[in-house]
Amino acid sequence: MALSVLFFLLLAAVATTVNATDHIVGANKGWNPGINYTLWANNQTFYVGDYISFRYQKSQYNVFLVNQTGYDNCTIDDAFGNWISGKDFIMLNKTQRYYFICGTGGCMNGMKVSVVVHPLPSPPMSAVAAEHPSEKSAASVAVRGFGLLLAMSFAFFG
Repeated sequence: MALSVLFFLLLAAVATTVNATDHIVGANKGWNPGINYTLWANNQTFYVGDYISFRYQKSQYNVFLVNQTGYDNCTIDDAFGNWISGKDFIMLNKTQRYYFICGTGGCMNGMKVSVVVHPLPSPPMSAVAAEHPSEKSAASVAVRGFGLLLAMSFAFFG
């Protein structure tokens, strides 16, 4: 019984997982001086739930999340966060503009990037209509599907 509940929960979790993208800053060039990160960012589309990751020599560089003033002036005063691992994964969890800079002096050599994070797109209307032709039929399908899933769980795990 416990295994069937676990199976159901795992199946439900997999069914509701959204694919997040990991945007590696600078792609194969990483987080280093002399790279046009504005060009890189303009070729990306960032959505809520995506990650931005920075790859760099941790003994030389770091990453700070700053406001626009910090970004424009390459200052880390009033920074919102900082990372120093050399392989930093940062979740973009809000619809907003984010500003990242290197706080070890690299910002003055171009190590800064600004990205705009968009809300998740809505599913196409045709997909919504196909999934939910009416509330009554959608509910009955859900109940039947749940019953079938439980029956399969018990068949597999007893």
